[in-house]
Amino acid sequence: MKKILLTVAAIATFGFAQAQDIKFGVKGGLNFTNFTGDFNTDSKVGFYVGGLADFTVTEKFHVQPELLYSAEGADNDAAISYLRIPVMAKYYVADGFNIQAGPEVAFKVAADDGVDNATKSLDFGLGLGAGYEMESGLMFDARYNFGLANIYDGDNYDLKNVGFQIGVGYRF
Repeated sequence: MKKILLTVAAIATFGFAQAQDIKFGVKGGLNFTNFTGDFNTDSKVGFYVGGLADFTVTEKFHVQPELLYSAEGADNDAAISYLRIPVMAKYYVADGFNIQAGPEVAFKVAADDGVDNATKSLDFGLGLGAGYEMESGLMFDARYNFGLANIYDGDNYDLKNVGFQIGVGYRF
C-alpha cells in the first residue's frame, strides 16, 4: 500500500509541477453514507463542504486536490465526521464534462461516543465520479467513495466507509 501511495504522490507532484493554470474554488453537497463489512446498518444522509484547487496539466487532464469537512456514518446514532483530502485526476471527455478518479485520506474529527471508541482516526479510500463545469465557474459533480481501510479499532470485525456524494461548487 505504501508503494501505491508513493506512486500516486509522485504522479500528483509531477502533475502540479507541469500545471499551466491553477483555479481555486469551493464546493458542498449531500452525502449518502453507510458502513460495509461485518455490521448490518442503514444509510445516513449528511453533508460535505470545503475547498479545492484545480491544476491544469493539459487541456483534457487536470489534477484537483480538495479539503472537505464531511458528516458521515450510518443509521441515526452512528455519526462520524472526517476531514477528507481527495486528490482527483480529472479527464475531460467533452466540453465541460469530466470523469474523475483518485485516492483520498481522511482524519476523524468527531464521532458519537460509541462510534468514536470503536473506530480508528485514519481512513483511506478511492473516489470515482463525474462532473460538469460551466464557463461561469459553476460546477456540479457526483462521486462514489469506497473505503479501503478497516476503520474498526480492533481485530474482530471488518468495517469500511462507503458513500455517494452529489454537490455543487464554484471555481474562481
